[in-house]
Amino acid sequence: MALTAAVCCAAAPVAEAADDAVAVMYHRFDESGTPSTNTTLAQLDHHIAHLKAGGFTVWPLAQIIAAIREGRPMPDKTIAITIDDAYRSVATHGLPRLKAAGFTATLFVSTAAIDDGLGGFMTWNDIRQALADGFDLGAHSVSHAHLVDLPLAAVRQEIADSNARFKAELGFVPTLFAYPYGEASLAVRAIVKDAGYVAAFGQHSGVLHESEDLFYMPRFALNEKYGAPDRFRTLASARSLRARDVTPEDMTLSAGANPPAFGFTVDPSIGSLAALACYASDFGKLRLETIGDRRIEARLPRRLAPGRHRVNCTQPAGGGRWRWFGRQFYVPPLR
Repeated sequence: MALTAAVCCAAAPVAEAADDAVAVMYHRFDESGTPSTNTTLAQLDHHIAHLKAGGFTVWPLAQIIAAIREGRPMPDKTIAITIDDAYRSVATHGLPRLKAAGFTATLFVSTAAIDDGLGGFMTWNDIRQALADGFDLGAHSVSHAHLVDLPLAAVRQEIADSNARFKAELGFVPTLFAYPYGEASLAVRAIVKDAGYVAAFGQHSGVLHESEDLFYMPRFALNEKYGAPDRFRTLASARSLRARDVTPEDMTLSAGANPPAFGFTVDPSIGSLAALACYASDFGKLRLETIGDRRIEARLPRRLAPGRHRVNCTQPAGGGRWRWFGRQFYVPPLR
């Protein structure tokens, strides 16, 4: 009897605490004609199975941001699922699978596509059903424009009109924002902050942590190419590199700041940086210069062409996991 009582009343294992979390980003499901934004159902099913079997805790994105803002610990391997643009396949394929797994997700919605009744997108009724099913909502502008290319007054109008539509259709305004295409100049970030959002998200790889700017938080983008099982397993368990004092501060590059003088300082808690490596989407592995013990400077060999460019820095974190820090640069089109 004593043995039975001991087994029956044993405390459940307590997850190790952490101060960082991962956010992943999807767009479409089972739309093979757009592989750059599509995730196959086989890939999605693998992702869900890995999260269920791998000791992960799926939290709403807003809950993770609240924990970071308030300095509260989270379970190790906490992850948020985000989905941009509210394509129709999200309602038909993505959300039912996530709901069946007991997972939540945050949908970032551009309101014009919904209002225009475009056939490839969810409807307001679909969004209301998603909310009823326990999913969350974030703002993504009205028209999904390249906000960094708009006059600042137009950016403010995009946000105001989007908020008005959410209020009219759903009775509330989301507190989270995702930049279309992940593009966010300092001026655009300031407008988003002034609009009352509590956090905003790009499309650069990295891990959510208090060392990151709350109005330029990272997410790992997934698609047919970058949603393979091995990559998903690696990024889902990633840890923060705890990089601070990042330069340049503005990731939208003026002519005089191109190529960027990319650098950052790594927190001493990370230990040795001997295995740190940085890779640029255009140039491959970058030459790194260490200044003092903790300051890293990465030099890009030439100017970046107009468009989006990414740099990812990684270092082994032990236990088969990786520390990850990334940035997305944007060069405006030539006028």
